[in-house]
Amino acid sequence: MVTTRLVLHSRFAVGEVSPLIFGGFLEHLGRSIYQGVYDPQSSHADADGMRTDVIEALRELALTVVRYPGGNFASGYHWRDGIGPRESRPAVRELAWQSLEPNTFGTDEFIALCRKLDWQPMIAVNLGTGSPEEARDWVEYCNAPTGTRDADLRSANGSPVPHAVPFWCLGNEMDGPWQLGHVPAEQYAIRAQQAAKMMKDVDRGIATVACGSSAPGMPTFLEWDRNVLEHLGALADYVSLHRYVGNPNDSPEDYLALSNSIDRQIEAVDACTRYVQERLRLPKRAYLCFDEWNVWYRARGGVHSDGRGRFAPHLIEERYNLEDALVVAIFLMSFIRHADSVKIANLAQLVNVIGPLLTRRDDLLKQSIFYAFRMVSARKAGVSLRGAVDGSGYTSERYGAVNYLDHAAVLDGDRLHVFAVNRHVEDAMQLTVECADREIAGVADSEILHADLKAENTFDEPEVVTAREFGGWVTNGNAVADLPPHAFVATTFRMA
Repeated sequence: MVTTRLVLHSRFAVGEVSPLIFGGFLEHLGRSIYQGVYDPQSSHADADGMRTDVIEALRELALTVVRYPGGNFASGYHWRDGIGPRESRPAVRELAWQSLEPNTFGTDEFIALCRKLDWQPMIAVNLGTGSPEEARDWVEYCNAPTGTRDADLRSANGSPVPHAVPFWCLGNEMDGPWQLGHVPAEQYAIRAQQAAKMMKDVDRGIATVACGSSAPGMPTFLEWDRNVLEHLGALADYVSLHRYVGNPNDSPEDYLALSNSIDRQIEAVDACTRYVQERLRLPKRAYLCFDEWNVWYRARGGVHSDGRGRFAPHLIEERYNLEDALVVAIFLMSFIRHADSVKIANLAQLVNVIGPLLTRRDDLLKQSIFYAFRMVSARKAGVSLRGAVDGSGYTSERYGAVNYLDHAAVLDGDRLHVFAVNRHVEDAMQLTVECADREIAGVADSEILHADLKAENTFDEPEVVTAREFGGWVTNGNAVADLPPHAFVATTFRMA
């Protein structure tokens, strides 16, 4: 057994944890929308065609903000195709995923879904094949009071009260050659600046998210971000980060060490935003919006990404095991540790397409990553604390040296939320949690996610990997527990 001490102090604060890091993402891709959240033919459909079983499962995740309609889809999407009477909406050949898009789910349906689940909507405008003026008009449709063309159009479509969409992404992954309308950084920056200026002129209360480089492995990484942020200046409230990860070499030790790489990506982009703020003498900096992140590596390329002109094809449908769930927890813990810079994050995606939920006709399955996300999201409020780790570790092949413990801690008044992953794949860990200036009086609640590393939930066996009560803590000023190997524990302590 390995032994590890996690030492905290209530004054060693990183910053308030933004509730918006517990966000999601819905794209018109595969079965994410159709046969996912929206399926009028399902026995679970409500009066609006939304699947109530999916809605109730999503409610468990306590999501705060959801991004729509893409993703790559956004760069070919024209929002006017998805409003008004459904019988008048055109069916189009969607080029990002080569699928048939009937446009029966659009802006107003998305807003209705957000209202059902108390999500803040985030919309990505089309800066690929669309124009800055089209983006401006979409803001007017969603946010302006009646009395103008597009606001009156919204009212005519059944919503006289503005939708009040607070967050707007200025395109998607425009540095990627795969993206419709891909251009060099300078050209994207001009397009984004023009759009942001007009969008904010329509509604000065909105926040914009500039496209950052689409991955740290891209040749555009950081230089693209710097260029775009310098051009946009104060018009960019956030800059986007994207990251998809996996375990293609089947090395769980290496896989579970990727927190180093996530941390480095965040810190590098954070440094870039701070540089631009000082370089331009801006009164505020752009914060980080990690608006696409997840495990995705099995269902990539080829048949997984080509809809071949079909409606709601099965695309990018990953099956997740325990080690994938541990990595989802590792992402969220990194966001918490960087609470001073990461203010929004969106798990991509939510249903069927690399999602925590899978549908099969009228059946619904909660995958392993569903529970990892829920365990953290249920304990979202408070201030992130810096932790000192005293314990052994190992050196991974790709990501370098790590402690066996990966962690995050959040102090919320007289409650302390501690998240811990034992990365040791063979040995248990005796973990001691200490708060230097306060005593731990007891355990309010604690959950554990643990099974075989390769275990996964199926429609026939849906609860192989699920969160269960963890009663292993002993408290006496400090807290001590034995964590099984390759396990994730989320605990709320009562503080004296």
